Amino acid sequence: MDVFLILTFVAGFIFLIKGANLLVTGSSSLAKNFGVSDLFIGLTIVAFGTSAPELIVNINAAIRGGTDIGIGNILGSNITNIFLILGISSLVVPLVVKLETIRLEIPLSLLAVVLLWFMVSDGVLSRFDGLIFVLLFLAFLSLLFRRSRRTVNFGKFKTSKAYSKKYSIFMILAGLVGLFFGGEWLVSSSIELAKLFGISDAVIGLTVIAFGTTLPEMAASLTAVYKRKKDIAVGNVVGSNIFNIFFILGLAGLIRPITVSNDLLNGVMAVIFATLMLLASLFVGKKYVLEKWQGVYFVITYLVYVIYIFYVVVG
Repeated sequence: MDVFLILTFVAGFIFLIKGANLLVTGSSSLAKNFGVSDLFIGLTIVAFGTSAPELIVNINAAIRGGTDIGIGNILGSNITNIFLILGISSLVVPLVVKLETIRLEIPLSLLAVVLLWFMVSDGVLSRFDGLIFVLLFLAFLSLLFRRSRRTVNFGKFKTSKAYSKKYSIFMILAGLVGLFFGGEWLVSSSIELAKLFGISDAVIGLTVIAFGTTLPEMAASLTAVYKRKKDIAVGNVVGSNIFNIFFILGLAGLIRPITVSNDLLNGVMAVIFATLMLLASLFVGKKYVLEKWQGVYFVITYLVYVIYIFYVVVG
């Protein structure tokens, strides 16, 4: 086994996650220095920051031609977000889901992945498909801002404290450097490790990289649960899933058309199943609540999924 490849892989994860954290903290602090509202920070900078690892991995993979890793990372991240992150979060405390999330965000995340299925059923996500996704993301973002002005109390959304402008800029630059090198090392070492172990790029993206790049979402959701902001925990996951497909896959498709393997087509179906299971769970048992026993099923389903990928798909 190549020890250097393993070290590069681990270092890539560390730089990627730490870089995202520094970018969010520094950007939030700088925005506060310029008097930007907490709500604006939360809807833009923090939302982007928690999905930055997936974005960097996909852009890097698209440029390198390792498209299976990129799209596999997105699909695996969405599955991990629902089954593992929401599952663990609901084990800590039952998650009450707002009606507007059930009526808008969850159906929209389902629409996104169903639309993805139709787009890639011919085996390719084209540049035109990518453009449609980016335009849909901009429409979603516009809707989100319009709705937030009507329904959200600015005083209740708190982000990190403000540091000096110079230190804030330093954190932003350090975060960008961490994201760049972390993404570079993670993708390059993943491709080599996949070849070394005879595992497809798609499987690596669907499992190992997907788990690593969802760590910011996991941290955000568990922090929200700890602070009893349970609606934020669910909104963070569902919003991230929409962001991943519409914006990140859309942008990757614009950079280079993405060839989709059979493993990835199965991954799309798995995301559809996960989203439907999340929606159905909110109408079983206590209405509009993801209960602890459902969290157990979610976590078990995730473990079964990972075992299936490695022992059935890989063989």
